[in-house]
Amino acid sequence: MKPNYVEIDSIEQWSTLLEQSDERALLLLKHSTACPISGAAFKEFKVYTRKPKRPIVCALVKVIESRPLSNEIETKTGLKHESPQVLLIQDGELLWSASHWDITFERIEQQVNDRIAKS
Repeated sequence: MKPNYVEIDSIEQWSTLLEQSDERALLLLKHSTACPISGAAFKEFKVYTRKPKRPIVCALVKVIESRPLSNEIETKTGLKHESPQVLLIQDGELLWSASHWDITFERIEQQVNDRIAKS
């Protein structure tokens, strides 16, 4: 099965996803294309996006290529930037985050399943 996520690169796209998190939770990966640890996290994220068990939108931000967007995410969430970093957001609120080697398929699935209701 193919990974199912949207790549965003503008503050407008981010704002839309944040507003829509009232209807569907958002799982966002902040990914550095220059970092091997981030590459490993991206693989784990892609595995999760193939078949999430909850109604969720999965999105990717490439932090080097989209620095203003990455900065805006830090400002809006109040979460200090790290890369790689995964954020789980619902109703515009940050529910959970992890960075670096803590980003695994198992951790993502557990946190999403524990925090997001089935549809």
